[in-house]
Amino acid sequence: MARILLLCVWVWWSSQAAWALTPELARDLSVGDTDARIAALQRAVASPDEATVRLLKALADDAVKTQDGRVWIVQDGVGLDAVTGQTQSIPETAVEVMNNNRMRGEIDSALSALQLLSPDRQVRLASIRLLIKEPDESKAALVQQALERETDAALKAQLTLAQAALQLNHPDPKVRLESAHLLARSETPETQLLLNQRLAQESDPQVRARLQRSVQSITEALRWGERLGAFFTGVSLGSILLLIALGLAITYGLMGVINMAHGELMMIGAYATYVVQNLMRAWFPQAFDYYLLLAVPFAFFVAALVGAALERLVLRHLYGRPLETLLATWGISLVLMQGVRTLFGAQNVAVENPSWMSGGLAVLANLTLPWNRLVIIGFALAVLLAMAAMIARTRLGLFVRGVTQNRAMASALGVHTARVDTYAFALGSGIAGLAGCALSQIGNVGPDLGQNYIVDAFMVVVLGGVGQLAGTVYAALGLGLVNKLLEGWAGAVLAKIAVLIFIIAFIQKRPQGLFAMKGRSAEA
Repeated sequence: MARILLLCVWVWWSSQAAWALTPELARDLSVGDTDARIAALQRAVASPDEATVRLLKALADDAVKTQDGRVWIVQDGVGLDAVTGQTQSIPETAVEVMNNNRMRGEIDSALSALQLLSPDRQVRLASIRLLIKEPDESKAALVQQALERETDAALKAQLTLAQAALQLNHPDPKVRLESAHLLARSETPETQLLLNQRLAQESDPQVRARLQRSVQSITEALRWGERLGAFFTGVSLGSILLLIALGLAITYGLMGVINMAHGELMMIGAYATYVVQNLMRAWFPQAFDYYLLLAVPFAFFVAALVGAALERLVLRHLYGRPLETLLATWGISLVLMQGVRTLFGAQNVAVENPSWMSGGLAVLANLTLPWNRLVIIGFALAVLLAMAAMIARTRLGLFVRGVTQNRAMASALGVHTARVDTYAFALGSGIAGLAGCALSQIGNVGPDLGQNYIVDAFMVVVLGGVGQLAGTVYAALGLGLVNKLLEGWAGAVLAKIAVLIFIIAFIQKRPQGLFAMKGRSAEA
């Protein structure tokens, strides 16, 4: 029993000794020509310990000194023995270790590879992905060691792919064949490039055939990622157009007002979001991530108030005169833009995403769905449902529909039509403010924000059918998808031209749009 215990102790000590940074290795890492130091670096990475990592980080930071084969790390003005980590005084004659660019690159690569042994899962995952992207055969022993220690099944599978990437240039064709087979599972552009590079050098026909099949498999998977990415981008654009067009569906579709200042009402919503952001950062920085919860209603009410003021002061006197309404609202848009330039300056202002809207959801290797876009799609759906419920099930919605279909009859039944006009225009303007709030999360906020979307918004309303909510939804999503699909084929400019030509031709054949208005208003 004693012999067995002694044997176990000896094995444990041997394993610890194999991992320990020795004074000789510390000296070889710090002193000598670059080739010798890189060779020592490869030995150190093959059997790392905490002292090795500490020394490599110090070398990367130019915080190492040597004298007569001894090595010290300079940390906060205090000297540490590179091997033991104990505090020691550094002789004044000690020389600072200098690294050329080649050595710095090798040290950075080694530190990145050593992250394979990090206790942090995300750090290990990032290191594995980097190793698959840029395989280094000198890290083979470290990868094998990490593979033996890894307990996470998903990371273990990724480590297997990293090992396959390292063995892709192995002299044994059987090893290369198995590596090519395994790498087909890593459906990333980096792996595709790696296999293509090996394919250009491969002479063995069997391995070459396997490489070709793996490349083809990855290419097909990446194509699906591109298709789904184009579809998601189209839906995202469609949701933005829907948010913008919902306000116009009321002011133009239901009220018949050609409101050229609709884009500037969106701009007001975006700047309202900017103001709330700055107030939250200044007064409640600990709650900054929740500033959008206040910005959404604030943007709605500010834009709605501006819209109500416009309707009361200007538009009320121009109903039934579409050309004069168009000119008046165009002039108002210029006034609003200049007012914003005076208050906030002519330059764009920065609106930050909350932390929970940063980053994205990785669906495929070449497809990541940004959280801000996903949130905006959900927000557009919520606004659509709320607006549909309001129009269909509330007293205001009933009055709006009644005034739209037959103003004289609604007035005869006691409906205050002038007040309903104000409420309806304020509602459409408030929804434009919500669109501006959403746009502030995906692009620049500036005085010209609304000018980039107003034409597209009118096209959505006209194509969907004037006064038809369902038509607005179909037209917005349809235009978004068609626009993005055509962009991939013909470019952004030609795609815009093609969409415009299609809408003109469609309206010529079907002036009422996708959905014709029913009832007495259709006969008027």
